[in-house]
Amino acid sequence: MEEQKKKILIVAPHCDDEILGCGGMMAKYQAENISVFVAIVTNGHLGAPELFKKEGTEKVRQEARAAHQYLGVEKTYFLDFPAPRLDSIPAYKLSLALGTIIMDHHISDLYIPHRGDIHKDHRITFEASLVAARPINNSPVQRILAYETLSETEWAPPYGDDAFIPTVFENIDDYIDSKIQAFRYFTTQVKQSPHPRSVEMIDYLSRLRGSSIGYKHAEAFMLIREKRI
Repeated sequence: MEEQKKKILIVAPHCDDEILGCGGMMAKYQAENISVFVAIVTNGHLGAPELFKKEGTEKVRQEARAAHQYLGVEKTYFLDFPAPRLDSIPAYKLSLALGTIIMDHHISDLYIPHRGDIHKDHRITFEASLVAARPINNSPVQRILAYETLSETEWAPPYGDDAFIPTVFENIDDYIDSKIQAFRYFTTQVKQSPHPRSVEMIDYLSRLRGSSIGYKHAEAFMLIREKRI
């Protein structure tokens, strides 16, 4: 069987989750000329207009577009499901939307949020992504990895089923600066240290993960499924 060309889809519940979890790998894939696609699942204004103004939602989307352009993302999808209430829609609709992207681009590697994250939108996105990538109907997906999101993953309750237990570590020594620069595009989201969504904490987490494999910087993931060809 001919080996499938690698194509990446990163599924993010909200704008900036993809950079926090996979920004280093996005830069690394760009350097390797591997196609990266991003699906932003939700729209805050549509989900909770009393909390998120239309202008604010569009602003953060502009920031995401700029960050993605910097990292060489081939295409960004904004799916417009309601945040912060993904639990108000039939889950199959999200699965179908993600499944269409997977099939249209023949996605081989899928990066999804961790199921134990404190935000319910993350858990729902995780589950819908797995349904979209079921190994049936000639699904092209060969590998599924869950990423960690600062201020979501580490704030989950201390239960075994919700723990993020990394099993895959990727060296991003050459790409941590690109990850941080991409995050800086999110001017509405960058916080001051010691907030988890600060430049300093992104750097510190990458150093912690890097120490697990003997590098200065790394991103960590949980392997959900891998199919060898």
